[in-house]
Amino acid sequence: MTDKPNQRPESNQPSAQPPASGQAASSPYDNPTGEFPSVKPAAGKDVPRTEDDLGLDPEVPSSAGAGAAETPKMTSASHGEAADASTYAFASIPPAPANGDTERLRRSREYRRGTVDLGLLALRLTVGLTFLYHGLQKLAGWFHGPGLDGTRHMLEQGGWKHIELSTAMLTVSEVGGGALIVLGLATPLAAGAVLASISTAWLWKQGMAPDFQYRPVELESILAAASASLILTGPGRLSFDRNRGWAVRPSWGSFVCLILALAAAAGGWIFLHGGNPFVGIF
Repeated sequence: MTDKPNQRPESNQPSAQPPASGQAASSPYDNPTGEFPSVKPAAGKDVPRTEDDLGLDPEVPSSAGAGAAETPKMTSASHGEAADASTYAFASIPPAPANGDTERLRRSREYRRGTVDLGLLALRLTVGLTFLYHGLQKLAGWFHGPGLDGTRHMLEQGGWKHIELSTAMLTVSEVGGGALIVLGLATPLAAGAVLASISTAWLWKQGMAPDFQYRPVELESILAAASASLILTGPGRLSFDRNRGWAVRPSWGSFVCLILALAAAAGGWIFLHGGNPFVGIF
């Protein structure tokens, strides 16, 4: 049991043959099997198996090594963060960030979903053209409408005050708001204008009945809900607002437009008409 376990008989070692004249020297890496020749240790020595045996320094120098002496002592938390950062210091491919480019790519794919923009365009055309149709009836008398004179008379008979102001506000909100919704331009403001107009009309028609009834205000309820939906969803990319933030990602500003539209409807009703519409005003 005097033989050392790592030593092998010299007879098993391949003998180095000098290359013949005129032939290029071969390399152990030319072996097609991909195997490396076994290392022949010097007499009386073991095969080196560790970095210490090979005389290598196991410490890998870092780019921040020069300034390490000047760095003050770190706390345990900062030391842990530095250890995590140094893990990938020499990696060829850094780890993907948890938030950032990956998150932006994921969000961009979400907003390329099929027919969302086409559906918003259909909704805009339905709401916008409906308001534009009724607005042109009141403004120009088109489509068998009453015109401005007939609109003034209708509002006066309905108990409205300040007839000129009421007529102007009603006509401008329906014509201007409807046209802008069709184009998808300044959509939160345009939809807010028609929402205020149709909400006031909802209160007026509701007051024509002695008690609360849904059937007389069914159309007004649908148009008010559709207008509010456009404020909250935005007009989509098939619009003139496509480069605006509210086109696909409405935020708190759109919600403010919704609240202001409902407040304007309530204020306009109190100032221009008055009365409790839920118990009947006629």
